[in-house]
Amino acid sequence: MTGEQQRIAIDSSVRASYGGQRMSRGFEDGRERLAIWMGIIGNAILFAGKVFIGFSFNSIAIISDSFNSLADIIASTIVFVSVRSSYRAPDADHPFGHKRAQPIAGLVVAIFMGIVGFEIISQSVTRLFTGEEIQKGILPIIVLACVLVIKLGMHLYARFTAARTGSTALMASATDHRNDVLISGAVILGVGASNLGFPIFDPIAAILVGLWIIRSGFTIGRSNIKYLMGEAPPPGLVDAIKARARSVPGVLGLHDVFAHYVGTTIEVEIHVDVDRRLSVEQAHDIGEKVQAEVERVDGISRAFIHIDPLEV
Repeated sequence: MTGEQQRIAIDSSVRASYGGQRMSRGFEDGRERLAIWMGIIGNAILFAGKVFIGFSFNSIAIISDSFNSLADIIASTIVFVSVRSSYRAPDADHPFGHKRAQPIAGLVVAIFMGIVGFEIISQSVTRLFTGEEIQKGILPIIVLACVLVIKLGMHLYARFTAARTGSTALMASATDHRNDVLISGAVILGVGASNLGFPIFDPIAAILVGLWIIRSGFTIGRSNIKYLMGEAPPPGLVDAIKARARSVPGVLGLHDVFAHYVGTTIEVEIHVDVDRRLSVEQAHDIGEKVQAEVERVDGISRAFIHIDPLEV
């Protein structure tokens, strides 16, 4: 197999294993910007509608869900700021860029979701023991059904865009939209049961909403911590990096191959063995070719190559 054929094979393998995702260098054709603004504006409209319906019909489940939408507005705003910041060019204070902005935003969103979830549970438990009933009516169910459909659309678009751009902050937002779909379904059941003469189901539904929000916050936080802690990428990606480096003519071997996340992208350090009889210029040329090949792997932002002379 020729060197070019090897490179094509490696390209295909990496794209198949990692979904063909490539870390975007900016807002990709406005898709990210649109997805985030859909979250901000959509949640603002939903928040206003839920507050009105919740207080009009005295439903703690709907009121709790409205505060979830308020949290979503704040989260979407944080996501927008972080995504925009993450694409800023390196500067004197941040020579390696601003890619950590996105996982930091994801972690902030996770913490905020946990606080909101706890408050919802606290208020719902109080309502559970006071026994206060909600006003019956079909309007809350209709509104919640519309919310469910809108949130489903927001989730699908945000998830699609996050998958294309590799944005962890936007993926956290997409996960939050998905959770809202399930939450709306639980609230519909609670309000519907209350209309049928079982008012206890309204605060129970609200408690389930709170628990789900806390769980989602924990999941989002855990998934973003690895990007802040410099966790190693999956073994399959490391193997692809090694294969790409070995495909360069003149590379006799590799050792001390390290890769870790820096924000949402990956930096690599590789020690490359070359013939010690080569001139400095020839060895340097091999190193540059290895760097170029490795940085072609999806998700790799920078590769540091160390040339080690080898007796042959």
